Parts: sequence; structure tokens; C-alpha cells
Amino acid sequence: MQDYKPRLEEIQAQIEKGLKVIDLPKLKVRKVELESKMNEQGFWDNPDKAAQVSQEDAQVAEEIEKWENIKRDVDELLGLLPSIKPEEDPETAEEFKEMVATLESQWGVLNIETFLGGRFDKKNAVVTLICGTGGKDAQDFTDMLLRMYSRYAESRDWKVEVLEVSEGDEVGLKQATVKVSGAYVYGYLKFEHGVHRLVRLSPFNSGNTRETSFAKVDVIPEVHFEDHIEIDDKDLKIDVYRASGAGGQHVNTTDSAVRITHVPTSIVVQCQNERSQHQNKEVAMQMLQGRLQTLMLEKQAETIDDLRGHKSEVSWGNQIRSYVLHPYKMVKDHRTDYEENNPDKVFDGDIHGFVERELEVLS
Repeated sequence: MQDYKPRLEEIQAQIEKGLKVIDLPKLKVRKVELESKMNEQGFWDNPDKAAQVSQEDAQVAEEIEKWENIKRDVDELLGLLPSIKPEEDPETAEEFKEMVATLESQWGVLNIETFLGGRFDKKNAVVTLICGTGGKDAQDFTDMLLRMYSRYAESRDWKVEVLEVSEGDEVGLKQATVKVSGAYVYGYLKFEHGVHRLVRLSPFNSGNTRETSFAKVDVIPEVHFEDHIEIDDKDLKIDVYRASGAGGQHVNTTDSAVRITHVPTSIVVQCQNERSQHQNKEVAMQMLQGRLQTLMLEKQAETIDDLRGHKSEVSWGNQIRSYVLHPYKMVKDHRTDYEENNPDKVFDGDIHGFVERELEVLS
């Protein structure tokens, strides 16, 4: 058990540093402020604002609890260590080792979140999957990616809400947009943004030949009113249309879908899943705010005028990750060189290794 003391002391020291970074006393003050807002008369008169405050309150409470619990746990394990005698009580020693392993795993997650300090890292994310070149294979690949990110979100206890889906001609998806809600969602997913590439023997042609297809993943933060930037109404082209596609497992179609084009930047957003045209427009405008905010950060722009003429489309061929199913099996991220040799596991939502390496290398 000798090597357990330095391991626990190292985690204890890192936790103390982390507590200074997150400023636990400040978090507790914020919790009191949020509770005070929630107790104000008429708090629920504005449901959207109330929902934002309630979500922040829950996230702050969870963050306080996680930090207090892990500090308590590492202190208790260090206190227990001198009494652990493997030769006398091997069962207790094994339980202790399991508790240390659990603590190290919990700290690994918390340590990552400590340094997600970007402006929008704590916010929810809106993820759009767009079919690229590759015909039916690309449409099927887009559907596979939607399932992958949905399963990953489930593994982190995040909520996934479908905002818009365009079904493929015969299989898969042409496009899909989902909102993913939870703590640090945008921080975790922001580097998934980019072009993804699939190589496999196609199940959609008679020769079963090897085909390459592409899909784009677009990740933006959910931007609330206090972060909004001014958008001139004359810069918007708003179309109302009937939602297409079979719906089914993805979306309940409506007759009041909304598509908004921001003319100066050619950014297009759309929503079809809400009950009314007004609600769909609100969600689409919120998505536009997120797209503009992230584009401004990328281009170091101060105003929308700095973005005029910028085209938001990304051409295929600059893939960030390849999913190869033939002639060998491997998923590789080309920015970090991280790879997995079990694509089935990856498509089932186990992208934790890719996400953690992205945060380590790209942040």
C-alpha cells in the first residue's frame, strides 16, 4: 500500500489548486444570489429567463457538491490509509483500492472541467450534423454520427432535444440539429466541430465497393439574452415552410418550420420541432446568435461588420477525424493523433478519449 500515499497526496494537492481556480467561496455566493432571484415574486412570469436561472442554480449546486465531496473523500482515504493491512484484512484492502480508483476517475473528470474557462464553456450546445459528399453513404454516416453523439450525451447524463431533422432520400439524414443540455456541454464538444470522414465497404451499391463519405459537425453554444449581439432585421431573410421528412424517431413534423438566413455571412439556421412558428423562430434566432458569437471569436471580430462577406460553409476534404472500417478498423483524430481500433465502440458513443485528448492538446 506504500504507493497509495503519494498518489492520494498528489490528488489532494491538485484539488487544493483546483479549489482556488474555481473559487469555491465565490460559487457559494453565486448560489445564494440565484436562490434569492428564484424566490422573488413574479419569478416565473418570464418562463425562458426563469428556466435559465434555474438551470444555472442546479449547475452551481452540482459543482459545489462535487468539489466538497471529492475534497472530503481524499481526506478520508488519506486518514484511513494507515489502518489498511492487506496481510491481515485483504478484503478491506481491495475495497480501499477500488475507492482510490473511483476517486482518481472522478478527479480526472473534475480536473478537465476546472480548466474549461472559455466564455461559453459552461453552456449548453447546439449540434448540427450536415451530410457532405458521398450520396447514401454520407446520409447514413450523418445518422450514425447523430446516434454517436446522442449516446455520448447519455453517458454523461446530458439531455438531448431534437430541433430539426431533414431525412435522407432513402436512408439516413441530410441534416439534423439537436440541443444538448448539461454542465460544460459546449466546453466538452466544441472541438468536435469540423468535417468527419467515413471509409467503408458500401452497403448501398451492388458491388459492395469501398466508398469514402463526409459529414460536417457544427457545434455552437446556446446563447442567452445577456450574451446577445445586435442583429439588423434587414440582414435577415426569413422563410416559413412545411417540415419535410418522415419524422418518426427523430422529430414530430409541423407546418410552421422556420429558416433564417443571415445575409452578410450566409449563415443559415432552421428549426421545425416547436409547436408554433413563433417558437421555431425564437429557437432559430438563438441558434443564429450562437453561430455569430463563435464566428466572431474565431475571427477575432468585434462587430458583425467585421464578418461581412465571410462564408460559413466549410469545404470537404479538411477532415478532422477519419472512421475507417475497411481495409482495417481504426478511428483517428488528425489534429491530436489519438486513435481507437474499435469503431463499433466509438459509434456507440464512447468518444471520451477523443474529447479528453482534444481538450488537452487543442485548448
